[in-house]
Amino acid sequence: MENLIKKIEELRERLTRAEALLDLPQMESEARELKREMSRPDFWNDQRKAADISRQAEGLEKELLKWQSLSKEIRELEELAALADKEGEKDLNEEVEKRYLDLLAQFSDLEFLLLFSEKYDASNAIVSIHAGVGGVDAQDWAQILERMYYRYSEKLGFKAEIIDRLEGQEAGIKSVSFRVSGHFAYGYFKSENGVHRLVRISPFDAESMRHTSFALVEVIPELPESESVEIRDEDLKWEFYHSSGPGGQNVNKTASAVRLIHLPTKISITCQSERSQLQNREIALRVLRAKLKHLEEEKKNKEEKKLKGDVKVAEWGKQIRSYVMQPYQLVKDHRSDYEETDINSVLDGNLEKFSEAYLRFIK
Repeated sequence: MENLIKKIEELRERLTRAEALLDLPQMESEARELKREMSRPDFWNDQRKAADISRQAEGLEKELLKWQSLSKEIRELEELAALADKEGEKDLNEEVEKRYLDLLAQFSDLEFLLLFSEKYDASNAIVSIHAGVGGVDAQDWAQILERMYYRYSEKLGFKAEIIDRLEGQEAGIKSVSFRVSGHFAYGYFKSENGVHRLVRISPFDAESMRHTSFALVEVIPELPESESVEIRDEDLKWEFYHSSGPGGQNVNKTASAVRLIHLPTKISITCQSERSQLQNREIALRVLRAKLKHLEEEKKNKEEKKLKGDVKVAEWGKQIRSYVMQPYQLVKDHRSDYEETDINSVLDGNLEKFSEAYLRFIK
C-alpha cells in the first residue's frame, strides 16, 4: 500500500506541474472575460464573431472543468488511500488501486493539451486542399481528404465552414478551402500541413492498375482580432463574379463571389461561400491577413535556420504521410514514424494519434 500511496503523490505532483504550465488562473481570467463580452446587449449583432466567442468560451470552460475535477478526485483518492492504509482492508485497497489507474488514464489524456504550447495553437485554422499529380485520381483523393477533415472536425467538436470549393470535371475536387473554428483547432490541424500520398488500385482505371496520387494540404492559423497585419488598399485587386457554388438562385444571379489578389505577393484568395458580397469580402480579407502573417513567420523561421545552418527545402515530392490501400493497408507519417494499419478508421477522421505523435516529434 505504501508504494501505491507514493504513486498517487507522484500523480498529484505531475498534475501540479501541468497546471502551472497551462496557467489555469490565466485561463479562468480569459473565460470570465469572454463571459462578460457575451453578456453585452449587442453581442449577437455580429453573429459569426459571437458564435466564435461562444465556442471559445465553451472550450475553455470544458477544459478548466476537466482539470479541476481531476484535481478534486486525486485529493479525495489520497484521503481514501490513507484510510485504506490505516484499516488494511483488502477490498478498500483494491478500490484505491482501481481509482488510481482510472485517474492516471484521465491525466494522460489531459496531458496531451500540454503539447499545445505554440503561439497560435489555440486559434482557429484555415485549411486548404489542392489536388496534385495524378489526374482524376488526385482530385478524388483531395475529396477523400476533405471528408476526412470534416469528420475529424466533428469528432473534436469543431465547426468547419467552406470558404471556396472548385470541383473536378469528372470526379472529386481540384481545390477546397475551409475554416475550422474551435479551441485549439490550429493545434490539432497543423500536423496535416504538407503533401499527402495515396497508393491504391484506381477506381477510374478500366484495367484496375495501381496508381499513386498526391494532394497538398495547407494549414494556417486564423489571426486573433488583437493582432493585425497592415494591408494597403492600393495593394489589393478585387474581382467580382457570379458564384458557381451552392446557395440557390440568388447566389448565382448576383455577383456575390469575390477574388482578392494581393499585388506585392501575388497571393490570390477566392470566396463564394456567402450570399452577400460584403461577407465574402470580409472572409477573403481575413484569410489574406492570416496568409500574410504566415508568410512573415516563414521568412523569419528560414532566416533563423540559415543562421543555425539547418536549411531544408520543402519540395512537392517530399510527402509527410503515405496512405497505402494495396497491396497492403498502412498509413504512415514520415516525420514521426507513427503508423496505423486501419486505413478506413483514419480516413473516417480518427487522426488524434497522428496529431499527438507529430506534436511530440517537434518538441
